[in-house]
This record gives sequence, C-alpha cells and structure tokens, in this order.
Amino acid sequence: MKKTVLITGATSGIGKATAQIMAKNQYKIILCGRRSDRLATLEKELSEFTEVHSLCFDVRDKEAVAENIKALPADFASIDVLINNAGNAHGLDPIQTGDLDDWDAMIDINVKGLLYVSKVVIPIMTAKKSGHIINIGSTAAKEVYPNGNVYCGTKHAVDAITQGMRIDLNPFGIRVGAIHPGMVATEFSEVRFKGDVDRASNVYKGFDPLQAEDIADIIHFVVSRPYHVNIADLVVMSTAQASSTIVRREIV
Repeated sequence: MKKTVLITGATSGIGKATAQIMAKNQYKIILCGRRSDRLATLEKELSEFTEVHSLCFDVRDKEAVAENIKALPADFASIDVLINNAGNAHGLDPIQTGDLDDWDAMIDINVKGLLYVSKVVIPIMTAKKSGHIINIGSTAAKEVYPNGNVYCGTKHAVDAITQGMRIDLNPFGIRVGAIHPGMVATEFSEVRFKGDVDRASNVYKGFDPLQAEDIADIIHFVVSRPYHVNIADLVVMSTAQASSTIVRREIV
C-alpha cells in the first residue's frame, strides 16, 4: 500500500524537488503551498506518476492550516510522512537595524508555521503509532553568522523543536529527524534579498552549490530506510562550503 507524504512549501525549491522524487517513487503526495497556480501545475505534472492532492494555505494561518488538513479526503487523510519544508529568510541586516516585519515573517513561518502543521498531523500519527516527521533546518541551526541573527535563531529553534519532538513522540514509535542544508541554489536568496536577482545570483557564483534535487534525493533516502532506522540529524553542504561563511570560490 502506498504511503502518503505531506510536503509544505511544495511549489518551489527543495519542496518541489522532493514532491517530484517522492511521486516517482510511488508515494501519494499532498502538496501544500500559497500559490494556487503553481500548485495546479505541479499537481498535473505529478499525477502522471501517483495520486496527488493540493492544499492552498499559508502556514502562518493556524486556522487555515487546521481546516485544510482536517478536511483531507479519506484517501489522503492517513498521513505517513510529514516534511516541514516551508521556510524563508528575509533580509540580511545587523540586529540593530533589522526590520521588524522581516523578523515576524521568519519567526511566523520558520517556527510557528512548522508547529501549526505538526500540531494537526501528529495526532494522526500517534493514533496509529507510526509516522515520520522530517523538519528542514539549515546550517544556520548549527552556527551563527554575521547579520544572520534572527534567521539563525529560528533555525536553532527548529533544531531544538526537532529534538523535543523526537523525545515526546518516542513512546508512539514515530520517527523524527532534521536535515540541515547549506547553500542551495533555489529562490531562497531572491526572497532574502526581496527580488534583487543580481544580488541573489552572486551568492552562488564561483562554486558548485547544492541543488534542490540533491536535498530531495537525501530526503527520499531518509524516508525509505527500514523503519527501525531513524536518521535523526543530518548536515549537508556542497564540497566547496566549509561553514556558513567559508566557501571556496574560483575566480573567473
């Protein structure tokens, strides 16, 4: 019987690539995202491989999160895998000049959004005493870099919440883990720099960064391990990256 996986932030980057690889490996897919046009396009693409259902909501809206997930059709309601992928970085400012709206967006999406979705899905898993939760963190969960202040704080929170989840859900046999990517060439930097494409592209110049498909492949590997195996904490960087601030770049 096919397992059902729910993926937040599924319309771009790591979320989209994960949905694609999971669909091709015959998981039933629940796509979650804010952009209905992208959801519709991706649902059509993946429907060639497996059953797909889309939910359009913002993870910051706890009522919308609960209403949408609780209203899933019976064929999708028994969620086996939750991938808390939705997240963002806004701005790259020192703490003294940081924008309050940027701080709210990062805390609301990266931390509270993850909790809102988990709060609705966890009872499904505890009731059947099985399930797998993967939270997508960042190398920013493991170290702090200049001007990363609040973003790093939110990803440290994801790391701590993951560890707490694993302890609390252990009696129910639920697997819980986090994957912490380094620099991945996605729309991430465009969001951080608020649409400044040139500035965003410079982040990845001079080296071979991770691609969304690299992380998606790892997520599939983690999910597909025998059930007694739980990959609890995994940091992934490109070969060129040694830390958040140390990257070997080729001068062209």
